[in-house]
Amino acid sequence: MLKIFVALLLLLRFLKAVVLSGVQTVQVILRASTGSRTPPPAAFLRLRFAPMSPMGASLLGCMITLTPGTTTLDIDMEKHEILMHVLDASDLASIEQGIRSDFERSLIKLFGEQRA
Repeated sequence: MLKIFVALLLLLRFLKAVVLSGVQTVQVILRASTGSRTPPPAAFLRLRFAPMSPMGASLLGCMITLTPGTTTLDIDMEKHEILMHVLDASDLASIEQGIRSDFERSLIKLFGEQRA
């Protein structure tokens, strides 16, 4: 029963992230297309994630890619790292914190590796 609650909470956090990131992505596109301001810098970001099953890491990568403005490029299960492209890299710490609080915590509860 707890896993169902965690999964529903994860879904709600994901939907919130999609909407907020969508609005921010539209703002970036409008700024770049009007020429009134320079667009924010884009960047590649390596994000270490907590130990979890390959299914959990894949789901994390999918959630990152489905959130506007971010794309997962590679998942390294040995190093527990995701390589991603970020459209607006002006606040990388905030992006990392958002992924950890919105997605990673719940995914660990659902797909975390069992210690022997």
